[in-house]
Amino acid sequence: MKFPPFGLPFRSLSASTAPKPRTTLAAAMEQSRYRLMVTAAVVTTVFAAIGVKLVAATLFSQGGEPRQHHALELDSTTTNRADIVDRNGNLLATSLVTQSLYADPKLISRPEEAARKLVSALPELDYKEVYGKLSGDKRFVWLKRNLTPKQQYAVHRLGVPGISFEREERRFYPAGNLTSHVVGFTGVDNNGLAGLEQGFSKRLNEDPATPLQLSIDLRLQHVLRKELTATIQEFSAIGAAGIVYDVRTGEVMAMTSLPDFDPQDPTGLNPDTLFNRATLGVYEMGSTFKIFNSALALDSGKIRVSDTFDAVHPIKIGRFTINDYHSLHRALTVAEVFQHSSNLGSVRMVQLIGIAAQRAFMAKMGFMRPTALELPENGWPLAPNPWREVNSMTIAFGHGISVSPMHTVAAAASVINGGVFHPPTILRRQPGAEIPGEQVVSRQTSDMMRRMFRFVVADGTGKSAGVKGYVVGGKTGTADKQKGRHYQKNSRMSSFLGAFPMHDPRYIVYVLVDEPKATAKTYGYATGGWVAAPAVGRIIKQIGPLLDVPTVDENAPEILNATFLNAAGSTNWAQQPPNAPSSAAPPPPKGSTVASVPAPAKPR
Repeated sequence: MKFPPFGLPFRSLSASTAPKPRTTLAAAMEQSRYRLMVTAAVVTTVFAAIGVKLVAATLFSQGGEPRQHHALELDSTTTNRADIVDRNGNLLATSLVTQSLYADPKLISRPEEAARKLVSALPELDYKEVYGKLSGDKRFVWLKRNLTPKQQYAVHRLGVPGISFEREERRFYPAGNLTSHVVGFTGVDNNGLAGLEQGFSKRLNEDPATPLQLSIDLRLQHVLRKELTATIQEFSAIGAAGIVYDVRTGEVMAMTSLPDFDPQDPTGLNPDTLFNRATLGVYEMGSTFKIFNSALALDSGKIRVSDTFDAVHPIKIGRFTINDYHSLHRALTVAEVFQHSSNLGSVRMVQLIGIAAQRAFMAKMGFMRPTALELPENGWPLAPNPWREVNSMTIAFGHGISVSPMHTVAAAASVINGGVFHPPTILRRQPGAEIPGEQVVSRQTSDMMRRMFRFVVADGTGKSAGVKGYVVGGKTGTADKQKGRHYQKNSRMSSFLGAFPMHDPRYIVYVLVDEPKATAKTYGYATGGWVAAPAVGRIIKQIGPLLDVPTVDENAPEILNATFLNAAGSTNWAQQPPNAPSSAAPPPPKGSTVASVPAPAKPR
């Protein structure tokens, strides 16, 4: 490289090597290149961010296909009232999100046209009523509550200004009439008005995510209602009630009152339809009350099952006379008094026990207060006060005191389950949870009462309730209904309280039929043995397999050892002569289950 001579000015060299100035085209191209680079960087950054989000959503946040349990969790937060389910999780009541239609009349310029359009979309609305609301001075008026999605779409298409929708909830009852008296119903604002919807309204609102689980089994409920309906139709009755009850836990497995109603639309119904005969109705129970009279006698220690009582001579008290419906015209053992439902024998037993002991025992069995059942429809018993001698006599055979079917069933369960009274409940008891209970009769008394129950079905007035293999026991009952101050002879309550299996009791099935009419098939009788006992037998035959109750050989030694009783009061089946009758006299017809009412004595 050659250098310029020493002393030559440097600027001459710089001038000769200086870059040429850029043209306008070159500057524009360079600016475009910079813009493209910036745009590419921005696009790359955006797509990179989107890619990162997709990877995070699909790989690290349980993305992918939707899962069913996520959908259920999402749905459970959309309503403000908890579901009600049966013991197996079947849905009995739930809340659905709906839209309700309202208007602001101040925003509606032409109310006539708006009312006409609304009525065309919702024909069930009344034009005059809608027009009156839309032309009023209020700023808020309801037009229709709880629209269906189809109705909401039809109104939305109208495009009427001032018309809007409000999110609400509507209660829905998938089981319909089947559980109407148990579950109850809510009003238009979703407030409970009857049944568990009313009794547990606060709980259902405060914990909407946790279903309220009942002890009711929907399968048993269906069987019970079906057979009660058939019985009402066969005997032209005005109503009926039925209960299936777990004697070990106090759980109500099924409960029906007929007539029933549609909980989806309970307005405008006959009050008799809304009335719960199983819990709210209190009645004179007739001969089923001899269960408690007999348990009282045996538990007192003063009377043995083999003791005999005069069942021949009528009992006179004041101007009244007590008789048997079908007298055997001889003395009867305690076993026979129960078997043949003798009023005279029952009265003479309680005369030996005493009035004070009887009243104390009835109080111990829960007949002086409402049951502990969680329904608001819980009837108060009607007991005499003061408790006089005549009251003591009539109560011995089921008149003079009125209790609900639930009272009767809960008390009868304690008589046969070993003597422990468990408060009845409509809620499912959790496995392993402590079951409240009180010993009300001795185990010895309970054992003998089981044998007497079995005796009635094996060789007494309850034969038509028997079901082969299920060792059924029970007690018939028929009571004339009191209207005003008098009893009407052809207006009665016919009932049967059955239990199975009697060698190890698990369940009670109770049927009460209101004012049944006799038929030719029943030979003119409409009593408990003819009306209610067959229904109980049909129910047990159907629910036994559902409850996993195994059938047994009813004549097996171990079964007879636990259930046998004869008319003499002996529990030793091995000493019973082959084909020997259980009673010295022929049994009365099945119609002899009526508890006779004191009638005026003939003048002397």
